[in-house]
Amino acid sequence: MKILVTGSNGLLGQKLTFLLQEESNVEFLATARGTSALSLPAGMFQSMDICDRQQVLSVVKGFKPDVIIHAAAMTLVDKCELDQDACWKANVTAVENIIEGCQAVGAHLVFVSTDFIFDGSHGPLDETAEPGPVNFYGVSKLEGERLVMRSGLDWCIARTVLVYGTTPDMSRSNIVLWVKESLERGKNIQVVNDQWRTPTLAEDLAAGCFLAARKRAKGIYNISGKDFMTPLDIATRTADFFDLDSTLIKPVDSTTFKQPARRPLKTGFIIDKARKELGYQPHSFEEGLAILAQQLTRPVIT
Repeated sequence: MKILVTGSNGLLGQKLTFLLQEESNVEFLATARGTSALSLPAGMFQSMDICDRQQVLSVVKGFKPDVIIHAAAMTLVDKCELDQDACWKANVTAVENIIEGCQAVGAHLVFVSTDFIFDGSHGPLDETAEPGPVNFYGVSKLEGERLVMRSGLDWCIARTVLVYGTTPDMSRSNIVLWVKESLERGKNIQVVNDQWRTPTLAEDLAAGCFLAARKRAKGIYNISGKDFMTPLDIATRTADFFDLDSTLIKPVDSTTFKQPARRPLKTGFIIDKARKELGYQPHSFEEGLAILAQQLTRPVIT
């Protein structure tokens, strides 16, 4: 099987790279804008700007993948709200380019989406829940989903929630690393207690995307963690795991923060479909912390 991954320099993209390199029956091409964050064998990485239609078509037609896992996106929620043109280009126009590439070579498309397509009025949610985004990031990702659904391709949408983890080359932090690093510095932090998520270990999301690719899964699948938690729960359990001072954590509600983009209050996913049809088995949150801790102690050599 030949698999092309977009966004290979991101957290998910790097985890997919590590995973797919170990699969003997997979020929793999990592793609991202610029140079690779990882040291890869010759021919395993190619620079590709997903917003450049001709570049996308050239790379895809050259490699002729059986499956494209589209992990690249603009995901900084406030930045998406403040620069909606850039967000639309990265999360919608780029999807049109990827779809055209898939159509050109007959590739199956696995499109990574988000819980932020929902309004946060209730949760956890299954795959039939009605979308209703409350910020522009969610609007753009929902439009990407709709393009995929209308594409005529064999497609799979893998929705996920609040991804955390670590790699040797981190372009941005995530909630677990932020809590750990803040508490290690003795810094007081405010963490919201009125939002609900199912935080997802990056390795689990990569595994779920690969399962979808390998099985040529069709339709929508929730690929997230299995623990339904508030950010405050995440912070306190992270503090406990790493034996840090949880008294530095102050519970607050969402109105404390004046952010450009609204966040849905309650999402989180029911993952029964992915368990049953894909064989997806995510780690518990504590198991995820243990994996992260081991990687921080003995980072992957790239």
